[in-house]
Amino acid sequence: MWMSNFRFTAVFRRFLINREFLCKKHTAHKPLVFSGIQPTGAPHLGNYFGAIKKWSILQNEGEKCIFSIVDLHSITLPQVPVTLRQNIHIMAACLLACGINPDLSVFFLQSQVPYHTELAWILGCMTTTTRLTHLPQYKEKAGSVENIPLGLYIYPILQSADILLYKATKVPVGEDQIQHIQLCQHLVKVFNNKYGEIFPVPSALIDESSARIKSLRQPDKKMSKSDSNIRNRIEITDPPDMITKRIKEAVTDCTSAVTYDMEQRPGVSNLILIHSLCTGKSCQSICDENRSLDTGQYKGVVAEAVVEYLKPIRLEFQRLMSEPSHIVQILQKGSEKASEIAQQTIDEVKKVVGLTHIGRS
Repeated sequence: MWMSNFRFTAVFRRFLINREFLCKKHTAHKPLVFSGIQPTGAPHLGNYFGAIKKWSILQNEGEKCIFSIVDLHSITLPQVPVTLRQNIHIMAACLLACGINPDLSVFFLQSQVPYHTELAWILGCMTTTTRLTHLPQYKEKAGSVENIPLGLYIYPILQSADILLYKATKVPVGEDQIQHIQLCQHLVKVFNNKYGEIFPVPSALIDESSARIKSLRQPDKKMSKSDSNIRNRIEITDPPDMITKRIKEAVTDCTSAVTYDMEQRPGVSNLILIHSLCTGKSCQSICDENRSLDTGQYKGVVAEAVVEYLKPIRLEFQRLMSEPSHIVQILQKGSEKASEIAQQTIDEVKKVVGLTHIGRS
């Protein structure tokens, strides 16, 4: 028996929609790098070598890059408003001083582009609570607060929205963020299977060589901004005397020789790694050059190399901080560029989801 006209029309309409989506599956997404960093004050050496320097290299190699100060993520835990505003300026000045070029990349402040939270809500409606609960960073951070805010629970969804809003194909991240990228990849597959290929599946970019910088006082742990002991890290804006003091206080061991062995001698090996990253020399050549020194003497060599490497960054940071209106202008222009891209994506998403306004094309 033939279908009724109503049923035939409905089936035919679904056929056309499905055909349109199948055609979209052959759409090639242009390569694009996206990454973000929270405004938690000046970055430390681990942040710089693990992420920021890589951003600058990708940008200078001609990759299309979008970089964001993700201030919405920073309020998942309590913040002092005055401090947060200051930290945003500090982070912006640091990134610019480290080589992020707003003429070559889109550099913006997350909260100035409202489409991030709009897409996060849509993606959140496609995510299960079970999957979010299993994320290790949630478990880690939830243990530090008595009353867990909702933002701390759902911020990986906002992180996915940050990436997908610009249809990023590559995301430079640390190893601790891999499961969040996997969540983003999962959301892409769920969304695309339901609505057609709107988003590319992003891949994580991890620089294995520079992701291993450890705490100066606890070399079995990574260098971290959240560590309450400031002696565990070197911030890229630290003055020379502070850098020297921190390195001289760094934990090594009872062996005086300068040798590289991350498993047996993590403290001195961490200093050798930092020295290597600041000079471009291999760890082995550094050991050969300093075989006549004990670890105490070698710390002075490392401090000198770090001070020299960070000097131009520190001076440029100081110059930028003396011109706060210039930083504001750069972020505003970057946010305008980001908004143009983001609006195209959110319009496309709302259309396929069914949220397009009546009468809007």
